[in-house]
Amino acid sequence: MNGAAHDVVVDTRTTLLDGLRDRLGIFSPKKGCDHGQCGSCTVLVDGRRIVSCLSFAVAYEGTAIVTAEGLGEGDDLHEMQQAFIDEDAFQCGYCTPGQLCSAVGMLDEAEQGHPSHVTEDLDPSSADDADSLADDEIRERMSGNLCRCAAYPNILAAIRQVADR
Repeated sequence: MNGAAHDVVVDTRTTLLDGLRDRLGIFSPKKGCDHGQCGSCTVLVDGRRIVSCLSFAVAYEGTAIVTAEGLGEGDDLHEMQQAFIDEDAFQCGYCTPGQLCSAVGMLDEAEQGHPSHVTEDLDPSSADDADSLADDEIRERMSGNLCRCAAYPNILAAIRQVADR
């Protein structure tokens, strides 16, 4: 969990989200809808983004789980966290941890050549890296993360800032 090993005993019915919040005191993944529809509970598991409210904690024994707190190195922010600050990509902040984890995972998926619903060329040999993502492609890839404050233009700008590096 965020670079540190933890021994946690949980019931087999405990979701990863509840395990993180109730057993480890990690509160950045939020319980929004609790149905996997809003993305506020998004975390990275072995580098892949998942909604933790629909995932059983016992299924992730021995994996590397990263939440928004674990994105940076010590006191240094992750470049996506800094971009969210630079672009004012949050308002109430409730969805921000899930948006951050999803954005980091999404750019990694794009860099690896994973297609989305709006990917024009499905030939992996011709796939460009994440910095060539069109705004519509970023919007599609982030569509599982909702923001009730409608900070979408600023979230897009923050992701674009990182993708263009």
